[in-house]
Amino acid sequence: MQEQHSHVFLGAGHASNERKAWAVIALCSAMMVLEIGGGIAFGSLALVADGLHMSTHAIALLIAAWAYTFARKHARDTRFSFGTGKLGDLAGFTSAVVLALIALLIGYEAVRRFLAPVHIEFREAIPIAFLGLLVNIVSAWLLSGGDAHAHAHAGEAGGGVAHGAHRDHNLRAAFIHVAADAAVSVLAILGLTAARFLGWLWMDPMMGIVGGCVIASWAYALVRDTGRILLDMTPDTALAARMRRRLEEDGDRVADLHLWRLGPGHFGAIVSIVPREARDVHFYRSALRGFSCLSHLTIEVVSPKRGAAAS
Repeated sequence: MQEQHSHVFLGAGHASNERKAWAVIALCSAMMVLEIGGGIAFGSLALVADGLHMSTHAIALLIAAWAYTFARKHARDTRFSFGTGKLGDLAGFTSAVVLALIALLIGYEAVRRFLAPVHIEFREAIPIAFLGLLVNIVSAWLLSGGDAHAHAHAGEAGGGVAHGAHRDHNLRAAFIHVAADAAVSVLAILGLTAARFLGWLWMDPMMGIVGGCVIASWAYALVRDTGRILLDMTPDTALAARMRRRLEEDGDRVADLHLWRLGPGHFGAIVSIVPREARDVHFYRSALRGFSCLSHLTIEVVSPKRGAAAS
């Protein structure tokens, strides 16, 4: 728990995750230029199409990278009352909406191809799907492991919080974008292979429907988790209960307790206490000292006789 009034509530791996996001964008952008340039040079429409697809992938990841950079640059901006730690959650929510739209577009295109099959250039399509899968594997490798440091602090004595409280949803959204694209590449390879060698032309759009459903489920989970944070839903009811028990150990009564997430691994709390006997704010701050996840704490001590308060 921090007693100073610092409003920098960025995750432990913020700087590292920012570099990873920009590195993946650089990789996708380089591949986009190569595919579009190669497609134009060799007259391959499939290469050009995949290059344009890669550009949309890079734009989606740009949301995550921009959020990291903006949050870092404005972390000490006093206009943000509780810092910029939740900007990553806002970016994650936005990315989830984009993912949901992508899932709908994939589903629509798959149904359209069921009803009106199109000619597929297997010689070009299958190698390009493998190339896309390779790029996504490298991108996933670059993005992986970003939360390791934060997770190491999840079980501190007295203040252990749920695993999800330390999760960087911005990095999670970027990873899901990459994983979704990789999943689509794998399904495309399966569908194209079956269509080419077994004559099962329906497999290509079928794999598209499966991929769309998988992406939609990931998008829903991301919208659910980030939406709860953006609406200041209590992130860890068990932690709130432990705080209440700790404050009421000496016969005092917690009249009101609000707990919300300020950023990855950072919580804010406002507590109103009716003491059994005269005690000041410092007594209760000391009682909550073991809850190191509390980065911003406001305590109100209400006198039951006078109705006065101190904070």
